[in-house]
Amino acid sequence: MLTHDELKVKALRNPHVQAEYNALEAEFTWFAELLQARNRAGLTQAEVAERMGTTPSGVARLEAGGGSHQHAPSIATLRKYAAAVGCTVEIKLIPCTQPARAAVSVSQRKPRGRAGSGKGEQTKRTSSPQLRRTSKA
Repeated sequence: MLTHDELKVKALRNPHVQAEYNALEAEFTWFAELLQARNRAGLTQAEVAERMGTTPSGVARLEAGGGSHQHAPSIATLRKYAAAVGCTVEIKLIPCTQPARAAVSVSQRKPRGRAGSGKGEQTKRTSSPQLRRTSKA
C-alpha cells in the first residue's frame, strides 16, 4: 500500500492532475492564511464565531474551504473573519505568468441583470445584438 506522499508523487505525474493541483494552490494558501491569523490571535473557532456573529461550524467550513466547487465566502464574510482575528482583508489582481483558463468564455455567458441597478432589471437581446433594452423581471 502506498503512503500519502507516495500516492501524491504518483498522481502528480499525470499532467491533468498536476494542472488541477496547481490551480488550487492559491486557494489552499488562502485557507492556510486564515488558520495562521486565528492562531496568531490565540483564538478558538468558537471565539471567532462569537465575534463574527456566526456558529463555530460556520467558521470551520470557512477555514476548511472545500475547493472551488464548494460555496465561496463573500467578501463581507472574509472581512468579518479578518476583523474577528485582528486583521484586514486585502484583495489584489496580480498579472498571471500564464494565460488564464476560462471555464466559460464571455461570449457564452447568459446575459444577467445590470450591475448596481438593484431593481431586478435584466438585459434582453433584440434582433440586433448591439441594441438592448431593459425590462423588469
